[in-house]
Amino acid sequence: MTTPSSPPVADAPPSDQGLSQRSAGVLVFGSSAAVLVVEIVALRLLAPYLGLTLETSTLVIGIALTAIALGSWLGGRVADQVDPHRLIAPALGVSGVVVALTPLLLRTTAEWASPLLLLVAAGTLLVPGALLSAVTPFVTKLRLTSLAETGTVVGRLSGVGTFGAIVGTVLTGFVLVSRLPVSSILIGLGALLVLGALLTGWRARRWRRASAVALATVVAGTLATAFAPGGCDAETRYHCARIVADPDRATGRTLVLDGLRHSYVDVEDPTYLRFGYVRAIAAVVDTTFPAGEPLAAHHIGGGGLTFPRYLAAARPGTRSLVSEIDGGVVRIDREQLDLGASTGIDVRVEDGRLGLKRLEADSRDLVVGDAFGGVSVPWHLTTSEALGDVHRALKDDGLYAANLIDHGRLAFARAEVATLAGVFEHVAVVGAPVDIGLDPAATPVGGNLVVLASDRPFDAPAIQKALDTRETGWRIATGDTVTAWTGDAPVLTDDHAPVDQLLQPHRTRTVR
Repeated sequence: MTTPSSPPVADAPPSDQGLSQRSAGVLVFGSSAAVLVVEIVALRLLAPYLGLTLETSTLVIGIALTAIALGSWLGGRVADQVDPHRLIAPALGVSGVVVALTPLLLRTTAEWASPLLLLVAAGTLLVPGALLSAVTPFVTKLRLTSLAETGTVVGRLSGVGTFGAIVGTVLTGFVLVSRLPVSSILIGLGALLVLGALLTGWRARRWRRASAVALATVVAGTLATAFAPGGCDAETRYHCARIVADPDRATGRTLVLDGLRHSYVDVEDPTYLRFGYVRAIAAVVDTTFPAGEPLAAHHIGGGGLTFPRYLAAARPGTRSLVSEIDGGVVRIDREQLDLGASTGIDVRVEDGRLGLKRLEADSRDLVVGDAFGGVSVPWHLTTSEALGDVHRALKDDGLYAANLIDHGRLAFARAEVATLAGVFEHVAVVGAPVDIGLDPAATPVGGNLVVLASDRPFDAPAIQKALDTRETGWRIATGDTVTAWTGDAPVLTDDHAPVDQLLQPHRTRTVR
């Protein structure tokens, strides 16, 4: 009589899992942290080309979440069909190579094949994101030795992975980006992932050879990145920054942020104003206030501090308080643009909106807004609440002058003017005639515009004469012309300010 064989026991542990609880935790923690590091740094890599806008952030976050979902799902399915021991090292190694090559791939594509940028960006996020997210189900499969402990194992590894993602986010945002170039962060992370793959798959001779190839690829990518387009003299918290000498003017310097010309400074002659919008603001200020009279001014956005320097030279005794969010730019101003030679300029590294709130009421003759770029705009500086703080800080006869950049239908510029009209009694727009409604038969081109706001009327003829004297080629529009130009543009508020949707950047990355 034969005895039927007993069915296999479902929770019988394998003879050799080969992965300790500590190793499992390190793998899940590290891979989860790496996904978030790549996501945050990718935003900084793409910002010079797509702008640091809501759409760019949404795109990167969406791709990263897609990669996490795809990796978790496919990783779980594959782990049930293939020995996870054989999967972890390749996932780490391939991810490391792609991560290390990401700066080279994105910057080269942006410069030489820009229509493919989104496709390449999606690939450099999806591939490592999915592979690294697959590590957690691989490790979970190896650690599930008993059905009685399924909840404990899955919960522990899920918690470790989430904690790793948190650490990766905080470490990148508060430490790495402020101390290292983004290319160095990604190359270093890629090297660590390849090293992790080497350690994890050391027993497999074929993987040792593959790891050597991966490390060689990382080294080659590192060297190539040094020669890739889009390099900068310094990477600040917010920008890739360069100082470019003017070949036609020995003392002229241009501050380039994320590939866009933001400020022109003559280090020996601060009254020399190269950019048209700066000359326009100077024309308005010199017309509005008595010549040579010192002013109490506040500047939202510093850049190269061109206009604060001008006020210090043209109006001795002027006190300019500058709110500049990027401490790295301020450091460049001091070290390379001779900020120390200017007197009466106090620069605070702070958000412009917070700087406005600190100002005392009726304390400023002039507020200059120059924090809006040609690719993206800090929306919280555009709203009626923010402009209410500007109005509160200005004296009764004070002036607010802001540089705007918009193209196409100029929807953002019109909305900002409509918002200003709800806060100040008088609003004027200065720009090319075709852009400000003085040539209604022509299609607007866009570019820089200067919007003016005050509770006292503008002397339009005097301002126009000053604009002509400074050879701006611009005109001033006031009254009904501005009202008609603004049309039914929406008023921007803290509750609803779709600036990213209204703004139309120039396709060829216009300069300021």
